[in-house]
Amino acid sequence: MSLIKYLTSRVFFVQILISIAIIALLGYLFMHWLTFTTDHGHEIEVPTLLKLTEEQVEQKLDDLDLDYVLLDSVDYRSEFPKFSVVEQDPLPGTKVKVGRKIYIKINASGFSSVKIPDLVDKTYREAVPTLKALGLEEGTITYIPNLGKDMVLEMRYKGRNVKAGDRVLKASKIDLVLGDGKASYVDESQPTDSLATPSETPDNEQ
Repeated sequence: MSLIKYLTSRVFFVQILISIAIIALLGYLFMHWLTFTTDHGHEIEVPTLLKLTEEQVEQKLDDLDLDYVLLDSVDYRSEFPKFSVVEQDPLPGTKVKVGRKIYIKINASGFSSVKIPDLVDKTYREAVPTLKALGLEEGTITYIPNLGKDMVLEMRYKGRNVKAGDRVLKASKIDLVLGDGKASYVDESQPTDSLATPSETPDNEQ
C-alpha cells in the first residue's frame, strides 16, 4: 500500500482517533492526579490567633492541619496579655491550603525603659512630639510665672522632679511645668535701696 493510500485509508483515521482518545484520557488522568496531589479545592479558613499564647496557637493550628512560625516579640502593648499574639499573617478569615504556615508576633512581658529627653527650655509644641516619639505620654500641665510663655521649666514624674537621662518605663506620663509668660522683668543689678523713696534732706544746721 502506497503512503498516499495509507494516509487516506480508514485504518489511518481510526489510528488517529485512537491516539487522540489516548492523549485526552492521559490529560484527564494527569489533571486529576495534579488536583489530588496539590489538594486543590480543599482550603481552610485561618482562625484568629490574637491574644492566644504560643501553646494555644500550636494546639489550635494542629487541629486544622496548619503550622506556625514565631517571628519575634514586639514592644509591650497593654491591650494584649503578656506573651500573647499581637499580629498574625495571613489575617483571620483568609483561605489557605493544608500545611500553610501562619506567621505570628508575640507581645513582650512588659514595658521597656527609656531615657527621659531633655525638654527644659523647649517649647510645649516641641516637647510633646519628643515624648511621643520615645513612647512616653504627656501628663499634667502646670503653669508658673515666667517670661517664657509655654516654655518647659521642669519635668516631673509621679510628683517628683526628674531630669534628662533618668529612666522610666514606656507609656509613662511626664508632667510638664511651663512658663505662663506673665512674669514682669526686674533688673537684679539695680540696688534695692535705689527703688525706695528718697529720704528728706536734713535741715541745715543753724
